[in-house]
Amino acid sequence: MISNKKAFLIALNIGLFFLLTGVHSFAQTKDTTASAVTSGFKFKTIAIDAGHGGKDPGARGSYSVEKNVTLAIAKKLKAAIDTQLVGINAFLTRTDDTFIPLNQRCIIANQNHANLFISIHCNSSPEGTAARAHKQKGVLLLVYGFKRLKEQEEAVRENSSIFIEKDYKQTYESYDQTDPANAIILNAYIQKYRKQSILFGDLLDTEFTQTNGRESNGVKEQSVLVLAHSAAPAVLIETGFINNPEEEEYLNSNEGQNEIVQSIITAINNYRKAIGAI
Repeated sequence: MISNKKAFLIALNIGLFFLLTGVHSFAQTKDTTASAVTSGFKFKTIAIDAGHGGKDPGARGSYSVEKNVTLAIAKKLKAAIDTQLVGINAFLTRTDDTFIPLNQRCIIANQNHANLFISIHCNSSPEGTAARAHKQKGVLLLVYGFKRLKEQEEAVRENSSIFIEKDYKQTYESYDQTDPANAIILNAYIQKYRKQSILFGDLLDTEFTQTNGRESNGVKEQSVLVLAHSAAPAVLIETGFINNPEEEEYLNSNEGQNEIVQSIITAINNYRKAIGAI
């Protein structure tokens, strides 16, 4: 039999579930920004992950490797955020040619309380590096798939930001993983982060295709390990096919890298507006 206190908690957190997963109330529809302000949410930290590094070169082109391209883009993205996005703090999971295990990258982001995790990569296809007609090209945006949600549950559970109320533990005693009320909160955040990841992926796709005229392979769900432990919305950006000579040149050029960075900057701004954080 459920106690009155536990019944109250379940009812309370069912309400939180609908609030966090985007089921619209009249007030939410009327003023999303006001809702974000009253909840106390602040979008202020972005983790930028340069894929691969050190002993892991990643994909190879005819003259370049993925780990160097991703680091160059990541550094330019951080510099652009620092100068163009007031009030946003950006940090890199790696700043040099260092190998960082995949499962550690999101942990670094979580420890720094990131509100968004952006992982930069280059794609590759089985065609090799030879120039030929109809080679694969274009961007691809990956969000975390459902197959490995248990790993993300652990990350969200361990992140203190899952509790809306700063005095949650004092008010409701200790956190119990088996408590159905807490399970509802956990599920609500996972669903919210998934929706926001897809939203950010769609906004990136729009910028790459409509602003830059790039081809796109779309926004897709995939069980990529680097996103598995993210306790925040997260997107992996395949910036282009490094084994396609045309795209390899673009990915290594200052012009191409700057264009990619500015598309990400615009998408971040549009994302902040969409979630009511600007």
